[in-house]
Amino acid sequence: MSRNRICLWYDTEAEAAARFYAETFPDSAVTAVFRAPSDYPSGKAGDVLTVDFSVLGIPCIGLNGGPVFTHSEAFSFQIMTEDQAETDRYWNAITANGGAESECGWCRDRWGISWQITPRVLIEALALGGDAAKRAFEAMMTMKKIDIAAIEAARRG
Repeated sequence: MSRNRICLWYDTEAEAAARFYAETFPDSAVTAVFRAPSDYPSGKAGDVLTVDFSVLGIPCIGLNGGPVFTHSEAFSFQIMTEDQAETDRYWNAITANGGAESECGWCRDRWGISWQITPRVLIEALALGGDAAKRAFEAMMTMKKIDIAAIEAARRG
């Protein structure tokens, strides 16, 4: 068990979320599901309390803590993609499963977790600086899902 892992608070669906992530992203898995050994004030014996899982090798724990806290864009997973097919695959998996599109490569899954589906081409274009970076940035600002061909065309001018 990793000494440091990300704890994500869910209302009641930590296991469903973890299984979705494990099916969607490589190097991801559900490694343990911990259930309540007896009834407790807000639940019953056998209810899922926590789920140990990983997303692209990052260790996480999902906590079914009830509706007290919700997610925001203040936390997100940034997934670097190699090509448009990979970008499309992750974006479509997240948004088609009850998620929502946002701006500039961001989307949200049905549990409220934010994801940045970010092609390496975009980061490389921004790292160039100067006019190429400005054009790539301005193109990105008009997008929801990142269009790699449009970013490359903007970078080239």
